[in-house]
Order: sequence, then structure tokens, then C-alpha cells
Amino acid sequence: MGAADRRDGQPGAAGRAPAADRPEKVRNVVLVGHSGAGKTTLVEALALTTGAVNRAGRVEDGGSVSDHDEIEQRQQRSVQLSLVPVEWDGIKVNVLDTPGYADFVGELRAGLRAADAALFVVSAAQDGEGIGGPTRIVWDECAAVGMPRAVVVTHLESARAGFEETAAQFARELGGDDPDAVLPLYLPVHGPEGPDGHAPVTGLAGLLTQRVYDYSSGERVEHDPDAGLLPRLTEARNRLIEGIIAESEDETLMDRYLGGADIDVDTLVTDLERAVARGSFHPVVAAAPAADGARQGIGTVELLELITGGFPTPLERAVPPVTTLDGGRTTLSCDPEGPLAAEVVKTSSDPYVGRISLVRVFSGTLRPDETVHVSGHGMEDRGHEDHDVDERVGALSSPFGKHQRPVPSAAAGDLVCVAKLSRAETGDTLSGKDRPLLMEPWRMPDPLLPVAIEAHSKADEDKLSQGLSRLVAEDPTMRLEQNPATRQVVLWCLGEAHADVALERLRTRYGVQVDAVPYKVSLRETFGEAATARGRHVKQSGGHGQFAICDIEVEPLPVGSGIEFVDKVIGGAVPRQFIPSVEKGVRAQAARGVVLGFPVVDIRVTLSDGKAHSVDSSDAAFQTAGALALREAAAACRIHLLEPVAEVGVQVPDAYVGPVMSDLSGRRGRVLGTEPAGPGRTLVRADVPEIEIGRYAVDLRSLSHGTGRFSRHYARHEPMPAALAAKMRQQEEAERAG
Repeated sequence: MGAADRRDGQPGAAGRAPAADRPEKVRNVVLVGHSGAGKTTLVEALALTTGAVNRAGRVEDGGSVSDHDEIEQRQQRSVQLSLVPVEWDGIKVNVLDTPGYADFVGELRAGLRAADAALFVVSAAQDGEGIGGPTRIVWDECAAVGMPRAVVVTHLESARAGFEETAAQFARELGGDDPDAVLPLYLPVHGPEGPDGHAPVTGLAGLLTQRVYDYSSGERVEHDPDAGLLPRLTEARNRLIEGIIAESEDETLMDRYLGGADIDVDTLVTDLERAVARGSFHPVVAAAPAADGARQGIGTVELLELITGGFPTPLERAVPPVTTLDGGRTTLSCDPEGPLAAEVVKTSSDPYVGRISLVRVFSGTLRPDETVHVSGHGMEDRGHEDHDVDERVGALSSPFGKHQRPVPSAAAGDLVCVAKLSRAETGDTLSGKDRPLLMEPWRMPDPLLPVAIEAHSKADEDKLSQGLSRLVAEDPTMRLEQNPATRQVVLWCLGEAHADVALERLRTRYGVQVDAVPYKVSLRETFGEAATARGRHVKQSGGHGQFAICDIEVEPLPVGSGIEFVDKVIGGAVPRQFIPSVEKGVRAQAARGVVLGFPVVDIRVTLSDGKAHSVDSSDAAFQTAGALALREAAAACRIHLLEPVAEVGVQVPDAYVGPVMSDLSGRRGRVLGTEPAGPGRTLVRADVPEIEIGRYAVDLRSLSHGTGRFSRHYARHEPMPAALAAKMRQQEEAERAG
């Protein structure tokens, strides 16, 4: 931006951790973008430009910003949030690199929570694919909370690259009512065409000062633009100036400009920086990695000056809502001397150090070896227990690749890694033990893809529980379910890639090998018609025998009625003390099922008659007789299978409403209606059998090109179609036989 036109920033020293003792010396920025847009490459380029790494990509202690998680190396993509702190012009810049794949949106949301501004990275070589549905959703979320945003166009080295076309598309599609609020600060300068007809980008032309920053020599050199560039430069410059003036707080500036007055560059830069910081203007810059032997990548200096000069300090961003543990509201500011309020935004495990927590300090100062209070996050439904404990803080460090470099403290506004917080999980609040606080949690996506697992061996079974608890502690977007009805262990994930990474982490980090098995829904059984039966349990084997006979009538009830037991015994045919025994036996057998082992529901069982023996009758005998009677009744009539039905709400852009409704109908769903869900979006409500939506999280993403999201809630059980029920019976019988 203009600040880059006026001065060259100074890089930080390689090999040491950047430090900041005051919030105004910190910038927290998160990189957002489509998978393959070049976010990680951009982080590496920024590290090289700031001197955090040398040209070989290493720091003095041997670390590398490119050191990734082993799973990331195998899958060749980012799967987790990573922090790379660099220093520029005396400012510590915490760069948060997020995965671009939709399955890891939880990592993205953690990055948004920890940051004060966002850089949207889009590839000029993707023909607009980089501005996809997920990018639009995150852009709108940032707009809703007023988070400052800028756009970085990458892959300028590609023969298909089109910086100005990409910037214009971003402005059209994401600029809303004011596309002039998304404008370039620089234009790429191209060198001579090569044999393939492609003219590589060699530098950038600053629109405000009309100066060229040439990187062709491997160093950033400033000179005047060529005459052939001036018309293009002037047109873009005039539009930029008008966009800046439109956002200026000086209402006389537009009149002066329209009157022909020459607005000085310093005034424009100041207004630009203010508009960027308050989130009303979104500059577009270009960036490319450094060529072989070059110290700086194209646009990296300009980008760093935008971050340090235009993005807000933590002082300018409000602290998330905070309460005391009893629910009382309290107001905090980003003050290093204030009460401690910090939040765990990511939890990971290191094979040598143990658990490492990435923490954003919002108020106060966090120091090693002090005791803090850990407050829970309210996600018990996902397998995360609430916390209300004191815990001693371990060593504080600043990450760089796989290395952790010690730091003495972390002041308000900064990010730091904390070792050995054994109880704290992602989303937990760290506060002073004498003044416990709880920060309002950020919104996490619901995991809606079920993955049933079982231990691969007996040795794995012994370690499974501990491995799963550690896995879930690291990832609040994952939900662990122990389903008593199906007797399955289920991991609810955000998608197939999320599930693959989870199972891989179980194997590599915690030494637990598991197998994925078919996910089962909780089916139930019910009687399709009335039936009568006798339960006869008579045995004599020397001494006291067993004698119990009971006659029952079974009739179906409406859905949701449960099980009713009615006593109509006359004349004491079944002694009073044994009637509860019959009921207990009936209910126990109903819980076990009568055909395929699914619980029986929605029936009325009437005990009408029976016989007892003065010596051989007992509680156990009548329980057995009651169970036998229910089985006999089931054998004499039709038994229906009931399947769970979910209330589903699908929110998609208007263009996908038709395909979504058609798809739901193909899943035996009943569409209940539609309603507006915001500008250009519609909510489709439907009742759909749960057996049909096991993979809907994956299928909807494909159907809506990543723009749809849905919710599901159990509604009721309904009879399964006869053909499907017959198929289900065959499968269950085959499993039992096998």
C-alpha cells in the first residue's frame, strides 16, 4: 500500500523468536483461501522476506517454516492450523495459515478467532475457481463481525494468470453493493515474452505514487514506470483514489478531488489505512514466490507493509464477550496489565513435548510456571467435558515449523504456545485463579458424517478409549458417540478427509489401529397387528422347580407411545406379587427385541390370565414366562421394522434449491417447505429417513459446489417400507450366520 511506496521495512533477525511486549507491536492475520491457492507458499515467501529463514528455507537453529505434520506430508495438503510468527519494521506479525479444504473448516474458524484481520488468498491461475462457495461464506462471516480483509492474488508466474481479471471478479462477486471497495493497490509489471509467448511478472507498479518496484534482479529496485504502462496505471489509479475518498472521514475530500485539486499521497495513505483497519475497504495485492537466488518474492514487501500499516492492532479489536463463572458479565480490554483472559484456539500433541496448546491472550499477561484457572467450553454433547480446575502453565514458546523457541511471556494481543496443559482443551478459557472467567465460545460447525469404528485387535481395544479421548480433546469439530442401541463407537466428522486424518492420527500418534465398519442407524421393532400368546415356563429338576404361566394380549399403539403394561388378571390366577415380575420380563424382552434384536416400541401388553404354583413359582420364573409370552406373540403376527426419521434443514443458494429438493425426494424424503435464509439463499426443510443421509455431508457439498450446509435432528421412528425391511432382515441374518 502507500506505506510500502514510502519506505522499505526492516526484516527481523533470523533464528530468534519475534517478541512483542505491547499490543500495538502485534498484528494477527489469518490466511484464508481455496485449497491450492498458495497460502503455505505465501507464508514461506513472507518468512524469507522478513529474514526468518535464509534462502535455503532454514533458520539458524535448523528449523524450517516448511516442516509440516507427517500426515500433511503424506497427503500433500494442509490439514491443520499453523502459526508462523515473523517480524517486520519492529512489528511482530503472527501469520496463521489455515487449511483450504472444507473438511477442516474447524481449523479455519479457530484461525479467525485468533486473528484480527484476514488475507483472502486467491489464485490467478484457477480461472475463478478460487472464488468458490466456501470463500464467499467466510467473506460474509468476516463482514458480519467487521473483520478487516484484504485479497492476495497468487500464481502470477502461471501462463494463465490474470491479476486484473481475478481482482475484478473478486470485486463483482464479493464487493456486494460497493465493488469499488475491493480495488488493487498495485498492478503487475511484465517482462519480455519468452519462447512460449508468456511474459513473466517482474515487479509491481504502485498506483498512488506511480512508481515501479522491480524484482527482476533478485532485489527490490524502485524506478519510474515506462511510458507504455502509464495509461493503464493512470486509469487504475484514478479509480483507486475515488474508492479511497469514498471511504474517507473527511467529507470535503471528494469535493476537492472533483474540483481538480491534487490530493497528496500522505493523505490518501492515511485514509486508506483507516478504511482498511475498520473493514470498509479491501485492497488487492499481488504476490509471487522468490525466484532462485532472490531474497524477496514479488509483492511480499508490499504485503508486509499492508499488514503492519493497514491492519488493526489488537487494541482496535474488541475482546470477545466474557463472563464470570456464575454468569455475570464483565468487560475487558486488550491491556497487558489487566486481568488474565486467554483462550486455547488449538490443541496438538508432540511426541517429545506432549500436549501443546496454542493460546491467544486477550487481556493480561501470561507467564510460565504460574497457576491459571481452566474454564470449560460447554461441549459435553461432543465428548468434551466441562472444565473448572486450576492448572500450572508450562514453558511458553514461539513455533517455527517443528521447532519451539522459548519466550519469557505473552502480553495481551499476542499468540503463544503453552506446554503441558494436561486438562485444557480447544475452546477453554485460561484466567487468573483468583478471578476465574469464561469466554463465549466461537461457533463451531456440526460434525454430520458418522464413521463407525472398532479396534483392530485386542491390544488396540485396550488403548482405544484413551486414544479417542485425546483425539477429541484436540478437535472440537469432532463428536464421539457410544451408541448403546447399535453397540457401535461412532466418530462424527465433517467429511471423508476429516475422518481419514482422524483415523491416521489414532494410528500414528496414539498407536491405536482401528477399522471402519458400516454405520448402523437405531432401528426398532413393533407389532403390525394384535396377537395373543401364552408364556409357559415349567421345569422340575429335583427339589424346588420353576413354574409360571401367563397369558397376554399385545396390540399396536400410535408412534411414540412407548410400551404400556396393563393388568387384567381376575381371581388371583397370577398372585399379586408376581404381576410386576411379568411386566419386568416383558419389558426386558422388548428391549432385546423379538425378531432382529432391535428394541420393541409402541405396544400395549395386557396380562389377562395365568397360573402359579404354591411352591415352585418365583419372581424369576414369572420374568421368564413374561419374556416367553412376548416372543410367542411376535411369532404369531407381522412385525414391522421402524427406522429413525430426521428433521433436515438444508441452506443453499437459490440456484441449487431445485436440485436439492429433487435429491431429498430421491432419498425418500418429504419436503415440508422452503423459506428465505438471507440474500440469495433458501432454507429447504424436509423429513428424511436417517438411513438415507449417512453420507449427506459429502453429497451435499458435491451437489452445491461447497455452498450448502445442513442440520439434522431426530424426529421420530416410522415404519420402514416392506421391501427395504425384508432386505434389512436378510442382512442381519447373514451377519449373525457369518
